[in-house]
Amino acid sequence: MKILVTGGAGFIGSHVVDALVREGHEVVVVDDLSMGRRAQVHPAARFRLADIRRRDAMEEIFRAERPDVVNHHAAQGNLRRSMTEPSFDASVNIVGSLILIELSLVYEVKRFVYISSGGAVYGEPQRVPVDEDHPIRPISAYGVSKYSVERYLDLYRSESGLNYTILRYANVYGPRQNPRGEAGVVAIFSRQMLAGERPTIFGDGTKTRDYVHVDDITRANLLAIAEERAAGRVYNLGLGNEVSDRQIFELVRSSVGVAMEPILAAKRPGEIDRICLDPSRAKAELSWEPSIPMEEGIGRTVAFYRREGGQARTGQ
Repeated sequence: MKILVTGGAGFIGSHVVDALVREGHEVVVVDDLSMGRRAQVHPAARFRLADIRRRDAMEEIFRAERPDVVNHHAAQGNLRRSMTEPSFDASVNIVGSLILIELSLVYEVKRFVYISSGGAVYGEPQRVPVDEDHPIRPISAYGVSKYSVERYLDLYRSESGLNYTILRYANVYGPRQNPRGEAGVVAIFSRQMLAGERPTIFGDGTKTRDYVHVDDITRANLLAIAEERAAGRVYNLGLGNEVSDRQIFELVRSSVGVAMEPILAAKRPGEIDRICLDPSRAKAELSWEPSIPMEEGIGRTVAFYRREGGQARTGQ
């Protein structure tokens, strides 16, 4: 199949592109490189520099490429920026997504895989782990924009027969993660500790999130594209465990092999206090479950940044 991956030069998207190429698919990457890196795009994938908000540019790409599948990872992913610049957040996450959805209908795309946020759309959970039927009450503009597109997808499925699958990610971590990203705490802590700097924890360290390694997320994307039962379905993707900021700090510290304590700062607005996702539906319908424990995943991630730092110092 020909698969168009938006955000395919970014952290998660580039891993998905690598896996699709290995599976023998023809892959087209669309990215504006505002967060992604051209060097991360697999050499076998065709790269198109474009902003998903530019309908003329996107229509030219759809017309030329005629993709069978759209895998939509491109997003404004910074929760804090969404609260200070909600119109910008909406322009990327809602308007940009709508342009892709409309063009997918015009050019008869067979499957639209949309990446949503399990950490932002639910708001403060009434119960944990959170399943897909939990009430949706986002407390950030980012959560609102991501869920808005979910509702548009459901509308277009009802009105036009759009075949979509929604993946709600937990906090994804692993090699290539951009520390400027909102959920990049493992990358941030790793790079800072390797440089001998003390990381900052916002709050008292008890805030919890659910973390999942990028390799497990990549596998879920392949399954979502291939599995017919995934049509019109929403899936949480996480470990299903609450992990505190302090625990993440200690796991990274142990892997780096340093002795330091974090700097504590005020909690940031728009952030929920706790969350973890119930991935039971993905296990039942996609035969997916996470396979990489936190200790192993963080060890791999620290090793990647250790190598990257060494290459940067030696100019390799």
